[in-house]
Amino acid sequence: MIRNQTTIVLAIAAVAAFAFACSGSKPSTTPSQSAQSQKTQVPEAPTALPNTAFKAEISLVDPPAKLRAGQKETVRVKIKNASNEIWWARGAPVNTRSDNRFYIAAGDRWLKADGSLMTDMDGRYGIGKDLKPGEETEVPLAITAPKDPGEYTLEVDLLQEQVAWFREKGSPTAKAKVTVTK
Repeated sequence: MIRNQTTIVLAIAAVAAFAFACSGSKPSTTPSQSAQSQKTQVPEAPTALPNTAFKAEISLVDPPAKLRAGQKETVRVKIKNASNEIWWARGAPVNTRSDNRFYIAAGDRWLKADGSLMTDMDGRYGIGKDLKPGEETEVPLAITAPKDPGEYTLEVDLLQEQVAWFREKGSPTAKAKVTVTK
């Protein structure tokens, strides 16, 4: 008799669980879950990242130690989203603008031996895919060595086109010392 009662109780519990699952009711969310879902809302139109999203971990994979003056080279850049926000590669899932505004790209600049700026308009390469917090990607970045021989620093950073460089918002850059010869 106890066995039959146990079986009946289990059957009732299974039916109740099945009915609840089929009812379409959603379990309640905690405040932190609610906040997280608000952060990951899909923007309706391309937009600038919030200041808290300008956090990246950038590294150069086997950067060149020596280049000839004016030499063109491709470096591999490893990028990690170190923020708590999604980086939309084009500022939103769809961006029909013709000016690339809001796209996220890797870019480089050359610094002289004393740290002063040589040029900040060298290569650019878009990240190619949206990156959730903690996700990584690697992109090829075409660079051109300075025309004059000497000691330089190649500095690679991310930027959101026509918005800001990540370094301007406090994010670290990747740097490599490069000797430029004739």
